[in-house]
Amino acid sequence: MYYDEISVGDTASFEKTIAETDVYAFAGITGDFNPAHVNQRYAEQTKFGTRIAHGMLGGSLFSTVFGTRIPGEGAIYLSQSLSFTAPVLIGETIKATVTVVEKMEKGRVRFDCIATKADGTVVITGEAILLPPRP
Repeated sequence: MYYDEISVGDTASFEKTIAETDVYAFAGITGDFNPAHVNQRYAEQTKFGTRIAHGMLGGSLFSTVFGTRIPGEGAIYLSQSLSFTAPVLIGETIKATVTVVEKMEKGRVRFDCIATKADGTVVITGEAILLPPRP
């Protein structure tokens, strides 16, 4: 979508079940082998009682929405803020939703970002600024 095609209130989502292979692949790509993510015995001793997905793995689902749905192909990510409000366990389904909240100068667009579990629990909130493609 081009800047002129975007309206305040437009929204799009992407949903994914976080698999064990996703967690290991993300650890391999990023080098983040925190035992809270990859060591069950260690994770059982944490307040979560089991392994949790990387926060940024969940946060990366917003990038999927931006690159494939709104604005879509050719969009440039300028900034992203994230707050992690609840853990994501392996096997849980996460829905990342973005909503246009402001069309800014210089062709930029500000989005509200929220990720939720299937039961409605909010796991991530944030804001992003993107530059949609030009015609």
